[in-house]
Amino acid sequence: MKRKLAAAIGIAGMMVSVAACGGSDSGSSDNSGADAKELTVWLTVDAQNNWPELVKAADAAVQKKHPGIKINHEYYGWPDKNTKLDAVLATDKAPDVVEMGNTEMLGYMVKGAFAPLDASKFTNSSAWLDGLKASVTYDGKTYGVPYYAGGRVGNWRKDVFASVGVKSTPKTYAELTAALDKVQKKEGDKFSAWYQPTRDWYAAMSFVYDAGGSIAVDNGGTWKANLSSPESIKGLTEFKNVVDKYMHGDKTKDESDRYIVYGQGKSGMIFGAAWEGATSADPKNDKTGKLKDNLENFVMPGPSGKNLPVFLGGSDLAVPVKSKAQAVAAEWINAFTGPSGQKGLMAKGNLPNNKTDLATLKNDPATAVPATAAESNWFVPMAPGWGQVEKAQVLQNMLQNIGTGKQSVEAAAKEADAAIDKVINTK
Repeated sequence: MKRKLAAAIGIAGMMVSVAACGGSDSGSSDNSGADAKELTVWLTVDAQNNWPELVKAADAAVQKKHPGIKINHEYYGWPDKNTKLDAVLATDKAPDVVEMGNTEMLGYMVKGAFAPLDASKFTNSSAWLDGLKASVTYDGKTYGVPYYAGGRVGNWRKDVFASVGVKSTPKTYAELTAALDKVQKKEGDKFSAWYQPTRDWYAAMSFVYDAGGSIAVDNGGTWKANLSSPESIKGLTEFKNVVDKYMHGDKTKDESDRYIVYGQGKSGMIFGAAWEGATSADPKNDKTGKLKDNLENFVMPGPSGKNLPVFLGGSDLAVPVKSKAQAVAAEWINAFTGPSGQKGLMAKGNLPNNKTDLATLKNDPATAVPATAAESNWFVPMAPGWGQVEKAQVLQNMLQNIGTGKQSVEAAAKEADAAIDKVINTK
């Protein structure tokens, strides 16, 4: 799905805690709100516009079990939702279910805004995708349910690579770089064989995790930055090699307009969200007139010999701790994210929240690439101060310094580690 999942950490004015507000385990033997007469569900406009029938089906399932219950729905755009949520969480008018971008969850969990849930009460929870499971887990407890996911894939122009004799997508990293070398040599330095924005930390960290490194590690409840480890340095060095050899655009940019740049025709390949290639080929973005039916997605091979692990974007559903209908809210979430809901979401082009359903997509040529790519995934450190790391753009600045040659990989990683360590354990 093409949409922005921005981290929203500073929850101004929201002074709540699970204990103070009487939060309970909504999926356990506690029946908090089990006899509720009304339920309020906040979703983004994606559900309203693209799969309203799935919302109605979840409503019907809950209403069948709780005759007469009134279910209210409010829909928000991504930029507006958190502003409204932050304001209402400081009152007694909190919704009972709220959709969150998975990168938005952490700040709210740290602040105690969501009620803990019993993961075992949700269908397929034992098979949730690792990155999605991480996004709803904090301090050993589950505070949300994964809704759906979106992965990252490689995408290249078949005509550009065919012009140098390459007619099939790469299965190994050696095949990928060999093809890129041929394209770069043929097209020259004004062309990016691989347009890879330097500040794209989602891509860079995929190389880090592929090499066995990580952003930070949890040492018994205390987080420690890990970008200076030998494994992380290896991954960052390979990312620098990609930028040095194949990226001949502005090396101070992030990935926000990558699909637009790709559509301008001066690059042969990208690695990004699965929707980006198709969006580049949209007539309003395709300045070449050649991209339609000429772009091909593929699973990114990693230098390690395995598929490159990808960051999973997506949505989660949570129950605010101030909800007076926590038990019924959990029932609605289970109905919405259960087997029939996941089937409906997959039919709309989304990746499911679990490995069982994901396996079925691998057997369909139309969905095999994003499904296979999503099997190997990573997520951000679920540390209390991670939001401050993102807000300060520590990773982006490190990558820009590396990509522009301002600092060596080692020096930039060491500086980034120091910046991360200052805040990562701070609530």
